Amino acid sequence: MSPPQNRVVVIGAGIGGLTAAIRLAGAGCDITLVEAHTHPGGKMRTVPSDAGLIDAGPTVMTMRPIFEALFESIGERLADHVTLHREPLLARHWWPDGSALDLFDDSKASQAAVRDFAGPKAEAEFCRFCEKTQILYTAFDALMMKTASPSILVLAAHVLQRPWLIQRMAPLRTLAQSLRTDFSDTRLRQLFGRYATYVGGSPYQSPALLSLIWHSEAQGIWRVEGGMHRLAEAMLALAQNLGAAVIFGQSATRIEQQSGRITAVQLSDGTRLPCDSVVFNGDPKALCAGALGVTAKTAIARQAAYPRSLSAFVWSFAAEPAGVPLAHHNIFFGQDPRTEFDPISQGRMPEDPTFYVCAQDRGGNILSEGIERFEIIMNAPAGIQPQPEEAATCQTRTFETLRQRGLSFSPKPEMNALTTPTAFNQLFPHSDGALYGRSPHGMMAAFQRPTVQSRVPGLFLAGGGVHPGAGIPMACLSGQHAAAAILSGHASTSRCRQTVTPGGILTASATMASVRSRSSAS
Repeated sequence: MSPPQNRVVVIGAGIGGLTAAIRLAGAGCDITLVEAHTHPGGKMRTVPSDAGLIDAGPTVMTMRPIFEALFESIGERLADHVTLHREPLLARHWWPDGSALDLFDDSKASQAAVRDFAGPKAEAEFCRFCEKTQILYTAFDALMMKTASPSILVLAAHVLQRPWLIQRMAPLRTLAQSLRTDFSDTRLRQLFGRYATYVGGSPYQSPALLSLIWHSEAQGIWRVEGGMHRLAEAMLALAQNLGAAVIFGQSATRIEQQSGRITAVQLSDGTRLPCDSVVFNGDPKALCAGALGVTAKTAIARQAAYPRSLSAFVWSFAAEPAGVPLAHHNIFFGQDPRTEFDPISQGRMPEDPTFYVCAQDRGGNILSEGIERFEIIMNAPAGIQPQPEEAATCQTRTFETLRQRGLSFSPKPEMNALTTPTAFNQLFPHSDGALYGRSPHGMMAAFQRPTVQSRVPGLFLAGGGVHPGAGIPMACLSGQHAAAAILSGHASTSRCRQTVTPGGILTASATMASVRSRSSAS
């Protein structure tokens, strides 16, 4: 039996929770993973269709080395568990005037495409933008994403020593304001402004620093063969192979505490799981709402959960497409981004939205015919309570707008193919339907997001609502940070086989270090 101080309950089998379970089980800890749903993945979920399972959440892997490092840390290779296909075409972008632009993971190919799309001046602006975002990404990768608890003082000292960063950061400007300086073509401003939505924000309220998201995507994207849920299934199997016990279909209802220490987690069926530490992989707002009892209500400050990020209306369906040639990832822009984000900021459905269309059976050299699987995402405010007529309005707005843009589907999806913000709140209670946790709006938003170490001793946080933020690579990093914090606390008493570096990243033991590993190109 494991020593008592090694017992950890991980609540939630999203990417953050799965990562923490793998790290901790690989270090010799006694892990029980509890998931309210009947499958792993959290928001990386699927829905059935006549064409097979459809991804109804994240559709792409970026920052692949983060996942490779996770598998390698316990002597495994990512490529032995999932099959990944690199997509050289990052996305195909369409505008109402009929213009289109493909962007690639090859900088020269993207430069040529921008030149053909908007001329030599736009190409030069694009090159400067790529250089700027690379500099920002490099400057803040270790200070923000790779550290468990970012320090504004450390960040300020770093920037003051490198004053050339200040102009590129544009600390007093929003992303939209910064892009007006970067690009003279309004379509390119609109394109790169959409990266604020990757973390649940509006370009008109999110900091200019978010432009660095472009660089993270430009480094490469990968399609998971069989669907994104295969990644979650592979991570679950890995955790189980390392000895983690898994309980599906039961919610955690209360964390017990005695003499200032966590002692157990209670489940909805009355089961009591004795433990010494807990990793909560869920929306931090649920803690404030009392989802895990009185003990956990003070785990984070209220401003760590509010204001809320964007939600979405998501269509997941199988149909036969007709019209414009689709890539795997497609963006159909509205005429004016203000008609999307102004209504959202007022709590209303966007009037002329941008639509993300994932053609899940396309990519690479695949030529699809007949019925295909699709996911369509339209941004929406969190907390919206759509009435039946509003859902019908969403259906009309989505498919009539796409028809006008040259894309139609047969048959047109029924209403049961739509997931609304209200439905997301039901799937993930107390989230208000917000898909990214706290909003990224405001200059200090990155420092107001909760870190993995909560105010309650022994309670740690992981997931997209926790630093370093939304997206599956960031959720994976949060799980690593949570595991590192637990192992650091147990370093003198546990039989865990890994140590923690000052940066918060776990390093393999001598037995693991001898295992051959392979890293793919990023």
